[in-house]
Amino acid sequence: MALTWSTQRASSSFLSNDLAPGWKYDVFLSFTGADTRRGFVSHLYHELCKCQGITTFYDDQELERGTSISPELLGAIKASHTAIVVLSPKYAHSKWCLDELTNIVQCMEARKSILPVFYETNPSDIGNQRASFAEAFTEHEEKFISTEDKKKVTQWRADLKKVSKISGWHSKNFKSERQLIDDIVKCVRRKVQATCMLLDSSQKLVGTDSALEQLSLLLAHDANDVRFIGITGMGGVGKTTLAKLVYDKIFHHFEVHCFLENVRAVSVTDRTLVRLQKQPLFPILKENIENVSDQQWGIIYTKKCLCNKKVLLVLDDVDQVNQLQVLAGKKDWFGMGSRIIVTTRNERLLVEHDISSCHNVEVLNDAEALELFSLHAFRKDQPEEDFLELSKHFLDYAKGLPLVLKILGSSLYKRGQDAWNSVRDNLRKIPIPTVFDSLKVTYDGLEKTEKRIFLDVACLHKGKPTTEVLRVLDNSFGISSSSMIDVLIERSLVYNGSGNTIEMHDLIQEMAWTIVHEESEEPGLRSRLWLSNDIFHILTTNTGSRAIEAISLRPPQVEEVRQWNCEAFSKMHGLRFLEFNNLIFSSGPKFLPCSLRIINWSFYPSKFLPTSFCLYLLTELKMCSSKLVRLWEGKVDLPNLKYIDLAFSNQLINTPDFSGFPNLETLHLLGCKNLVEIHRSIAFLKKLKVLNLNSCESIKSLPSKLEMDSLETFNLDGCSNVKKIPEFGEQMKNLSLISLKGTAIKKIPSSIGHLAALEELCLRNCKNLLNLPRDICTLKSLRKLRMQGCSKIDKLPGDMDHLEFLNLGATMKEPFVGLKNLRYLISEGSDAKAREGWGLHRLLQLGKSHPDPPCWGMVLSSLNRLCSLRKLILQDCELCEGDIPDDIGCLSFLERLDLSGNNFVSLPESIRRLSKLDRLYLNRCKRLQELPPLPSNSGLSVNVDNCTSLKRLRDASKLSSRFTNLYDFAFSCKNCIALVQDEGWINTILSRIPRFATYRALPNPFTFYRAPCMAWK
Repeated sequence: MALTWSTQRASSSFLSNDLAPGWKYDVFLSFTGADTRRGFVSHLYHELCKCQGITTFYDDQELERGTSISPELLGAIKASHTAIVVLSPKYAHSKWCLDELTNIVQCMEARKSILPVFYETNPSDIGNQRASFAEAFTEHEEKFISTEDKKKVTQWRADLKKVSKISGWHSKNFKSERQLIDDIVKCVRRKVQATCMLLDSSQKLVGTDSALEQLSLLLAHDANDVRFIGITGMGGVGKTTLAKLVYDKIFHHFEVHCFLENVRAVSVTDRTLVRLQKQPLFPILKENIENVSDQQWGIIYTKKCLCNKKVLLVLDDVDQVNQLQVLAGKKDWFGMGSRIIVTTRNERLLVEHDISSCHNVEVLNDAEALELFSLHAFRKDQPEEDFLELSKHFLDYAKGLPLVLKILGSSLYKRGQDAWNSVRDNLRKIPIPTVFDSLKVTYDGLEKTEKRIFLDVACLHKGKPTTEVLRVLDNSFGISSSSMIDVLIERSLVYNGSGNTIEMHDLIQEMAWTIVHEESEEPGLRSRLWLSNDIFHILTTNTGSRAIEAISLRPPQVEEVRQWNCEAFSKMHGLRFLEFNNLIFSSGPKFLPCSLRIINWSFYPSKFLPTSFCLYLLTELKMCSSKLVRLWEGKVDLPNLKYIDLAFSNQLINTPDFSGFPNLETLHLLGCKNLVEIHRSIAFLKKLKVLNLNSCESIKSLPSKLEMDSLETFNLDGCSNVKKIPEFGEQMKNLSLISLKGTAIKKIPSSIGHLAALEELCLRNCKNLLNLPRDICTLKSLRKLRMQGCSKIDKLPGDMDHLEFLNLGATMKEPFVGLKNLRYLISEGSDAKAREGWGLHRLLQLGKSHPDPPCWGMVLSSLNRLCSLRKLILQDCELCEGDIPDDIGCLSFLERLDLSGNNFVSLPESIRRLSKLDRLYLNRCKRLQELPPLPSNSGLSVNVDNCTSLKRLRDASKLSSRFTNLYDFAFSCKNCIALVQDEGWINTILSRIPRFATYRALPNPFTFYRAPCMAWK
């Protein structure tokens, strides 16, 4: 089948560059103020704009201005994605509204973006102009007598008839206006999706106008059929960029839209396309997306879910016809009006898939190439005068290929003419038969170590987190790699991905792969191996050599390796990097090269490392989920070792002598459940920064004292048999986090006072801990203290003025003082016996050791020293009547107060002074009998659910007045039996509720909610 290439020029293009990608407004709200402005429309606008974040144009002028629609209003209609037309009885009386409607129909009818609301009207009355609409048109026809005016009236009638036939909402079909509003908003949310553009709007694109016009013809926006369109061209010519530009401009015309990037790469790495099949289906299947368990189910669900949807699907970088068969097999998989765009370098696969409409992306012409090159070489549209002739040499070399222009331009940015001449001379010496040769020029301009790092990133590390890549490169080459990565970024060879990962264009990666492949036809003679076939070839045939520097194999799912030569590494004397993830070998290696610097081998199959393995150069050892019992016997000198991670190595029983690891910085032993002993030499690792023993359940003892001057993180969470932690040396000035959750310790050593940098101390569920040392009060950097579950601690040791976060459980019996900077106080759960006689007024007797008031002049009182408090959470703390101080209102910054599950009868009057309070939780306070006057804060939410004794709301008339605006107030009182029986209060409340908030009879329990959740229950 011959391909149809687009060559003619489009006369009118919906892809023209003057079409803004996206909309200024999501919704244009058309209504007459006479009968809806102050009620229904006001609440609808509030819900759309304020609560749901849907940008809505709302004409809030009371009076009709002039006889024709204003340019501003017309511009707002054109700049809106969707129009909601509220057709109320008086709508047609407004000439202004009818003019609006005419413009809305003209702008939005074709893309089906008009949403009518038949508010207390019938569509048939509107379409046929009966009832109030007949009266309105009688008035118009009496006033409009000129021929032009009569045409306008006729057009109004026609537009009303059109809109009356559009499926919308009938107010009479809803029990309440609240339900009607919710249904409208739900629909608008689906229709008006957030415009997440694929291309940076500030990025200037060169040479796209003609391509957009030609693609507009192929896409045939008005044709109600299913079309497959191909975009072809050589690597680096801009196929993906063009596809993204088209997607950004037209996706809002479709019910379902999805851009599937890097189909080829995903197919190779995942060995399946299920991940890509799920993407367009997720908005439909949502939590059922896991039903797409394999490719066949993906095909079934694609047909089922998309056959009636208008779909825009872009398949980027397809290189096999089977990828099309799996992702977009046939036209009948998609609904009418759908468009499937495929980018590929292989025209043949389009023919095989019966895709005849195709646009071939051409290289840039001379003017466009000069502009693109200048944007990268000079950061402006044209070159500097002194560099114009030199620039022409590079343009001649690049032959209009955008990626090459970008790379060359970036490499020459801010360089002198001598550097330009040098690069130009090298270009002349290198033949230019392929794109590879062009791209390799930038590679050839790198220093030797920069080249090695570039090849490592391309073959081993693309897509990994930047911090991890930098660490591994540093350890692999024994140098700081950060500056060299910066060079690669400057030359557009790599870039920082959106998830803080190291990325590169796939064409550049292919260029790097080609460089390595050209080293030898035999995999065992190449420097880097990353393809499974090559790696298994050398592992089974023992054909490795000194040439191999790095091996990396990371299948997406766990695979078994049953047959391999255990001596396969014996000839690889130059191997420095070895990475096996998700591979379970049947047996371990008999030999590992002494040249190894990095080993990352999950599921390592042997109990021991090979005895012949010389570890002198090793810098990083990562063997998670290994079968290691121990690393090695006795003391081994490893002066270069910086990183050890043996997480979840459940057979590991002890650690080696660490005295030979003077430069170790990180030790992860997370989840080594059978680890019994940590060698005492660990205490003297001066450069160790991270010590993670989380969930090492079998460890019982640790060294008596730590002298780790560089330690920053010390994690013993879940070490349930550890009864004593080490003393801390005087030079440990860098330790910022200690986490001892769930340990069996009885005390904290007083030497904790040496830890000047300590910011967070977690003692959660340390049930045997008796007290805290007073030395902890000297730690000026300590900000967070977590003590929930420390059931035997009944007091703090003294002033802790620098503390900002305190979770103290519910066992404090003695008062604590000096917490003037505390922002979060949490106490959840209690042991009633342990809390006997404890009251908050005693707990918070602050100020005794601080006779002088704070510098801002607040009067000292029992709560005055908590002046910075933002959240106070005291759930289930057995608080009784009088336990809450009368001056709680002095907490002027308090935003959340949670007193749920306590035993007090009333609250202090001063609570009304909490001017910042927005959440008050009193649920399950079963003895609470009355509420005092509450703060008048906008947005306040109050919960008194299951307060079964609550009988009275003080100042109920003022409280009920809050219900005139349910958007600013939420009050939940489920199962408040005694309160509901107060019919006078109920009647007062009901008289204040807006008319649109209709309600049923009030069975107990019930709730008043702020919109959008307002309901009676």
